[in-house]
Amino acid sequence: MSNDAGKPQSAAVAFMVAGSAWFALGTIYGLFSAIHLMAPEFFNNIPWLVFGRTRPVHVNTMIFGFVANMLIGCALYYVPALLRTRLWSQKLGWIAFIFWQIAVLSGPVTFPFAITQGREYAEYVWIFDLCIMISLLTLVFNCVLTIAARRQNMLYVSVWYAIGALIWTAGVYPIGNVMWHPSSGALPGLIDSIFLWFYGHNLVGLLLTPLAIGAAYFVVPRVTRTPLYSHTLSLIGFWTLLALYAHIGGHHLLQAPIPNWLKSISVVDSMAMIIPVFTVLANVWLTARGSLSRLWKDPAGRFVLAGTIWYLIVGIQGSVQSLPAVQRITHFNNWVIGHAHIAVLGFSGFIALGAMWHVLPLAAGRRLYSHRLVNVQFGLALLGLIGFFAVLTAAGLIQGVGWYNGEAIYRVLPEIAPFMVLRAALGILIMAASFLGLYNAIRTLRGAPLRESESPLQEGPL
Repeated sequence: MSNDAGKPQSAAVAFMVAGSAWFALGTIYGLFSAIHLMAPEFFNNIPWLVFGRTRPVHVNTMIFGFVANMLIGCALYYVPALLRTRLWSQKLGWIAFIFWQIAVLSGPVTFPFAITQGREYAEYVWIFDLCIMISLLTLVFNCVLTIAARRQNMLYVSVWYAIGALIWTAGVYPIGNVMWHPSSGALPGLIDSIFLWFYGHNLVGLLLTPLAIGAAYFVVPRVTRTPLYSHTLSLIGFWTLLALYAHIGGHHLLQAPIPNWLKSISVVDSMAMIIPVFTVLANVWLTARGSLSRLWKDPAGRFVLAGTIWYLIVGIQGSVQSLPAVQRITHFNNWVIGHAHIAVLGFSGFIALGAMWHVLPLAAGRRLYSHRLVNVQFGLALLGLIGFFAVLTAAGLIQGVGWYNGEAIYRVLPEIAPFMVLRAALGILIMAASFLGLYNAIRTLRGAPLRESESPLQEGPL
């Protein structure tokens, strides 16, 4: 099909810029949540701003609005570029974009008024679940036809990860959201928890993770100007991610009466996740060997490099905290919240930002407005996230040790109160980073055209 909806990469640009906007809105709701934890009485007379209403908006906006939008936008650029063709249909790209944004927008519109399925990461009500599915299936269809029309015989690993993420999520999403029960979006009893955590963990592991890895595999060879270290390692990482990650959600239910065989599979596969994590990191870092300084000096490359380091921390921590002996201290407290932040914002979020700053000028045909603003955004986000990780980990350990030793919950709360103040303060840094990024993205779209020597990718990192 012809490139039929304006500029050749218009849908990719729309996804990326929307991701920047949702990042800003998501951090605002994150700050509302942090304020409520710091001063519970602050929003008492405004029910739609209390923690139980703002947290789902924050979480879903950051996952679906910020990170997923940016990474999908990057994929819509690099998949055709690597295949030396054009996206099969810009119209389909825009249809996917519109339905995705409708679903994300429904969060701030419905959750504050208790219109929700009430299931973590699966709060969108049925009609907006349908919007996500329409978008995913449209993206799959568009990318598959783009692959079929390719002029490059070899499928570079970034293409594998992009199409894999979309297909896997299109399969997992309706199961996790129990879409065959539109009235509730849930199943009765404990089985609902099993379905929910099968989906909840795979939302990160089979959507954000492969899209982030695909983006890293695209950006790092281009910035360092070196070929990928090993295509074999890239495929080992791809297939082991699918084989191992799909089963680990049950480690959130070790304290629940789910079947022991499911608990065992979840823990074993969680520990085995070191295989795809270390395989990917070895491949990316060996690709950049001898050129790390070039990667670090590049504004986009710096974000991606930091994202891979966060991936190392997330991978090690995620495996270790799946062990029952460790969970006795770390589960059901702020430790897990710290882990979630470095997974979504640290690993996939930093790579999403880096990939966007690399791809957006190419896709829009405009020069990046300000490298300095990208560097400032990086510094603010990194400082804020390191602080978040330290503060929430410390608060979680205080809670976990206290509860393990029989301490009452109300006696532990004053001990973690100072950490909640620090959490809110650090959140302001991340919020400032998001607004700087949105400003930079908008100014880039309105800026000077790329010079001929900077024009979009010729052949890709093959």
